[in-house]
Amino acid sequence: MPLYSIVFWLPGCGACATVYGYFAAWQKNEIFDQLNGLLRRLVRKAEGRDVEPSACVLDAQSIKTSANVPAAGQGIDEGKKIAGRKRHIGVDTLGLLLVVLVTAASVSDNAGGIHLLSDIAEGHPRITKAWADTGYRTKVIDHGARLGIDVEVTRRDPAQKGFKVIPRRWVVELAFGWLMHHRRLARDYETHSHRSEAMICLAMIDLMSRRLTRESTPNWKNS
Repeated sequence: MPLYSIVFWLPGCGACATVYGYFAAWQKNEIFDQLNGLLRRLVRKAEGRDVEPSACVLDAQSIKTSANVPAAGQGIDEGKKIAGRKRHIGVDTLGLLLVVLVTAASVSDNAGGIHLLSDIAEGHPRITKAWADTGYRTKVIDHGARLGIDVEVTRRDPAQKGFKVIPRRWVVELAFGWLMHHRRLARDYETHSHRSEAMICLAMIDLMSRRLTRESTPNWKNS
């Protein structure tokens, strides 16, 4: 059974204190971040890419929360009319996770994007290019410039009708789609936002493990 399944489904049983204890300790010791980085490099190598990316894509997703999430850690995304939290992520051009930040939904994409760019510059110094949507404005572009990262905003054609894939941005939308195939991430259930970030890392670890081993199993949406 994959690790994420054990962590995701045991909280209702008597063993949850032990399992959650390991989960919390591994999150605190950045084990999930290390595993995510290791597997990402393996996937990129298997795809014939350099192990370290030179470009990334930024986006944010507002998500509803469960009743156990403290009100102080939530907010309202006025644009999308969602009360809950917001997941800010940066991915490489394959859609693999580089950085993640979970905040109240009221936190702007700009504020989250600035934080993501700082983490990307620190952890992935080869990255010099980033793509983002129109929610990321001048402050993010200027901050990226100071870090040596050219932030390009990709815009939808105003004359466009119906759905159409937007160049570059589709990669991060795909990443959010992958994450939502994990039942635990269909809503934010975590009391602490840093635990939510760890759950997102776990989901991506599971995805990359299956990609490397070519294992495919039905997800919760097909069960």
